[in-house]
Amino acid sequence: MQSTLIIIRGNSGSGKTTIAQQLQKELGPDTMLISQDVIRRDILHTKDREGNPSIQLIENIAIYGKEHCNHVIIEGILGNKNYQAMLHQLITLFNKQAIVCYFDIPFAETLKRHQTKPNAHEFGVQKMQEWWLDKDYLGVPNEIIWTVQDTPTGILHSLHEQLKKPSQ
Repeated sequence: MQSTLIIIRGNSGSGKTTIAQQLQKELGPDTMLISQDVIRRDILHTKDREGNPSIQLIENIAIYGKEHCNHVIIEGILGNKNYQAMLHQLITLFNKQAIVCYFDIPFAETLKRHQTKPNAHEFGVQKMQEWWLDKDYLGVPNEIIWTVQDTPTGILHSLHEQLKKPSQ
């Protein structure tokens, strides 16, 4: 099966989960969504540190998705320090059939967006500052950078356009 990997990264409150969930809904059946928060925090209940077990589990699930799904979406902060090597391996494994995206949103805007989320009470400014990774691009060719000017509708449209291309 020819599967496409879609990596959506960015800081907390940037909009990555919202876009990933909507994209999965729009792409329909045979679209896998792997959320870093669900794997690391909810399933494994582990800290986001070097060598944490979620790195391997995300990779393993994505490899399964490559064999069984048309699209595999991975979303999360996925900071380079801990996840870069694994993400590069997956891009290679998917034969570079990958769309890599990064939300480059100012901290003040992510804080504003966070305050509209149902889990806003779970953490605040201090934690978001601790987690902040400025311009943590993956640095691969054709990486798509989204800014505060990009709307959810525009982002989703651009992703669908990317998926229509014969190779990413």
